[in-house]
Amino acid sequence: MTQAPTAPRSRFTRRSTADEVTAGLDLRGKTILITGCNSGLGLESMRVLAARGADIIGCARSHEKAEMAAARAGADITPVACDLSDLDSVVTCTEEVNRLGRPIDVLMCNAGIMGLPELRQKYGLEMQFLTNHLGHFVLVNRLLKAVLQAPGGRIVMVSSLGHHFAVPGGINFDNLSGAKYYHPWTFYGQSKLANLLMSNELARRLAGSPATANAIHPGIIHTPLMRNLSTLFFNLSSALSWPVARNVEQGAATQCYVATAPALEGVSGAYFADCNPARSSIHARNPELAARLWAVSEELAADYL
Repeated sequence: MTQAPTAPRSRFTRRSTADEVTAGLDLRGKTILITGCNSGLGLESMRVLAARGADIIGCARSHEKAEMAAARAGADITPVACDLSDLDSVVTCTEEVNRLGRPIDVLMCNAGIMGLPELRQKYGLEMQFLTNHLGHFVLVNRLLKAVLQAPGGRIVMVSSLGHHFAVPGGINFDNLSGAKYYHPWTFYGQSKLANLLMSNELARRLAGSPATANAIHPGIIHTPLMRNLSTLFFNLSSALSWPVARNVEQGAATQCYVATAPALEGVSGAYFADCNPARSSIHARNPELAARLWAVSEELAADYL
């Protein structure tokens, strides 16, 4: 098995913007699919990558939201409805995308929900785990052939520093419903750890192919995702010296860099923050946990894969 190259360091910092990290790139002829394109980091990523010439498939919870986002970004995109909390919607999205018959050069799994104050469930699962992880798990698996058809397809999972604060053990497989107990932030952390574990397991499975999978932390940014963020979390961020004064243009930089940087060709199974390799949690580096999550996810989504 060929070892993936080690991720090199870049000259970019937490203050770099998505425009800056993609400056000079010509993405004409590339197809990039972005989930959550209607606001925040997804909208900014779509704007910047379209400006570099990429053909964008913009996914939002409804076709209308995707169209409105394209108008806001000033981009000519292919709008597709994809509600990640509705696995039938995810299946319909992938069928529509596959009918386009295009290789997917970048599959950017950006959409998510955060810190739901009260427990919400669907399909017997806690909603953050369902939306942030399992919806993307179905999406990626159903589009993987299109990614493998690209010369060097890249899967970019938007995780979070919050993965360090997951439930005890990382993933509580006995309480994926949240019925035994629920806390907004540890369950958010669990879903973001799931994103990272999925990326690592994907990288292992893609070894030997031209495709890669990497995960990123975008930073703490004021976007609609933060609508449930409490004062307590901001106090914790301050205590841990987490940088919160970052705008959307800066927040979108890392995912755009990992999606397009020529220096990252062949790099897989890495975790990035501030456009540079970063250290993930001990749970994120556990290959047995990643393999178990993959197997459980296959069982949970069996009717939709």
